[in-house]
Amino acid sequence: MRHTSSKVWEERVASAIAIIGSGFIGRGWAIAFARCGYDVRLWDVKPEAAPAAKDYVASILPDLANADLLNGYSIADVAERIIAVPTLEGALDGVVHVQENAPEAIDLKIELFSRLDELTPSDGVIASSTSSLLPSAFTEPLPGRARCVVAHPVNPPHLIRLVEIVPASWTSEATIRKTEQLMRSLGQNPVLMKREIDGFLLNRLQAAVLDECFRLVEGGYASAADIDACIRDGLASRWIFMGPFETIDLNAPGGVRDYVERYQAMFRRMTDTMRVSADWAGPALTEIERDRREALSVASLGDRQIWRDRNLIKVAKFRRDRLDQQDSCIP
Repeated sequence: MRHTSSKVWEERVASAIAIIGSGFIGRGWAIAFARCGYDVRLWDVKPEAAPAAKDYVASILPDLANADLLNGYSIADVAERIIAVPTLEGALDGVVHVQENAPEAIDLKIELFSRLDELTPSDGVIASSTSSLLPSAFTEPLPGRARCVVAHPVNPPHLIRLVEIVPASWTSEATIRKTEQLMRSLGQNPVLMKREIDGFLLNRLQAAVLDECFRLVEGGYASAADIDACIRDGLASRWIFMGPFETIDLNAPGGVRDYVERYQAMFRRMTDTMRVSADWAGPALTEIERDRREALSVASLGDRQIWRDRNLIKVAKFRRDRLDQQDSCIP
């Protein structure tokens, strides 16, 4: 690991970001911040994890550079900004923002946030990447709870723009504003929840779709491959550039109200059959797993994940070049 001189370190403090936890999400956040000029300090409870994350980042930076997704910086520029730090105290010293990425365990979050609140500068925001735990569940007793918030990304955050900003009732407006501004500076699209709900927005929407997918397999209506095709080659073709409300607004001559007047009765007949959740771990899982393993062996999952990320790079470049219009560090 390259060591940074104390003088250079001090100069970087004003823009330093702490990434706590260096798994898939932490690695993605590190890239997202570093390619926008922020200096990133990676820390993980496992001593070997942060250096391994730096190696992973180094392996994918060439693909991002080839797609012009490093904002004009060189591979070396971005890699140099990401530093593996051996202690939590060192990672948090002088930072303006903390992005926590620990496992989804409430007891762990409570203990970790207590330490983060103790060690993070008083004007620094402490954000969690949790995908389901409510911020009120692990920040309530903290002296600095007003500067705590959830900033839940979609994996991988350096390629997918959405970030859910979820405040607790005591999260300050200043914290929300600073978090939104920071995320926009990365080229992310922050969506603000008005109040807490289990699963937030994205995973509740995903749960509804997945439950119906399992239900259709469970009922013997279609194969897993054909259901995947309906999303991939059907709905996703529109959803890649517009959401469901805009979709239906454009699918009736008079807009969204006209659509509802025309089709609500039809959809109500369907939704009335969706009141009971499917058993995801039941016989449907056996069939879905069989279909998936026929299509892709377990040994090939890693290679397919690389394929996925390279396609996401293409999508990110397409969105930047053709669709997204916003002020950010993304050119």
